[in-house]
Amino acid sequence: MNRVILIKYGELTTKKGNRKFFIQTLYQNIQKKLAGFNVEITQDLSRMYIEKKKKDLSLILKKVQEVFGIHTFQVAVKIKSEQEEIKKTCLSLLKNQKFSTFKVETKRSDKSFPIPSMEFSKQIGGLLLKSIDGIQVDVHQPEVLVRIEILPEYTYVYTDQYTGLGGYPVGTQGKGLLMLSGGIDSPVAGYLSLKRGIQVDCVYFEAIPHTSLEAREKVISLTRKLVKYRSKISLHIVPFTKIQEAIYQNCDPDYMITIMRRMMYRIMDRLAKQKNALVIINGESIGQVASQTLNSMAVINAVTNMPVIRPVACLDKLEIIDIAKKIDTYDISILPYEDCCTVFVPKHPVIHPTMEACLKNEEKLDYESLIEETLREVFTLSIEEEEETFAEDLF
Repeated sequence: MNRVILIKYGELTTKKGNRKFFIQTLYQNIQKKLAGFNVEITQDLSRMYIEKKKKDLSLILKKVQEVFGIHTFQVAVKIKSEQEEIKKTCLSLLKNQKFSTFKVETKRSDKSFPIPSMEFSKQIGGLLLKSIDGIQVDVHQPEVLVRIEILPEYTYVYTDQYTGLGGYPVGTQGKGLLMLSGGIDSPVAGYLSLKRGIQVDCVYFEAIPHTSLEAREKVISLTRKLVKYRSKISLHIVPFTKIQEAIYQNCDPDYMITIMRRMMYRIMDRLAKQKNALVIINGESIGQVASQTLNSMAVINAVTNMPVIRPVACLDKLEIIDIAKKIDTYDISILPYEDCCTVFVPKHPVIHPTMEACLKNEEKLDYESLIEETLREVFTLSIEEEEETFAEDLF
């Protein structure tokens, strides 16, 4: 049987005048994702078709499930739009399956096909009832739903439907820089940003020797979990030691975290402009820690005019953990290696900082020189998706 993967767009179909741009970006992303596979990809305004040339279907399906912008997809049998061929295919698909109830749905896009959709569904249903013992029709909650789509040249028959990641194709919304720590929240923020079409690159602040090389490797591992949704991510490593030590030595202990975050945002602002990014992204969740109260966010955010988006801002910790487990970052995030935000933590960090107090503390620092020096020492790692292979095809 000639099996074809049918991809349905979902939210992309609402884009009207920009629909072609979104679909073309999705097409390019799928091409990159399946580079090296012997496939032919075609598209129209309602769906995309992937035809494979050899037995790679199980791995191709796994790759398709990692592409944002796909609502659902199916593995269909592609046949000629001939009555007997369709009936033969439906019977062949179901005769070896174990099920008790089924339903047949026919969509007749080709109105020259001589039998109306409802009538053809009844004919197929009658054939299955006659040919397979112990089954019955259930139009409400069938175990197996047989879908038949009749087009002018070909007909597609399928029984399985898979849920895609949804969202927008990565690249439709420009670039953003993610403040990626080693915690649970920021990788989830990166995943959700990718889902809305943002080309996410990452920024990690390290303060060696106060943070370890193991902490850096932890962040690299988290980036590898995100890269499968984009194929390549630049991870910018910011040496933050001198700034963090200057804050520790000169600032009010209660304000250290607030001042540290303001310095990070200043650096993010300049990095974003250097890298042609349009937004700063982070994993802040309202009220979770002292620097994430609304008061703290306002004071910290004041140092930049760059838009800052916080995808997990209104999620509670359990919701964030659920997503982290889903995207396989949770077990890495809980590894016991400290990052910049967890070293030098004061006993009583201020939760309602004032701008006046921040400016007074910052007067004690030659932070402009420190930031310029830090930016000169930033280095970048290119994290690329690793190839995977399966021992055998499951289909």
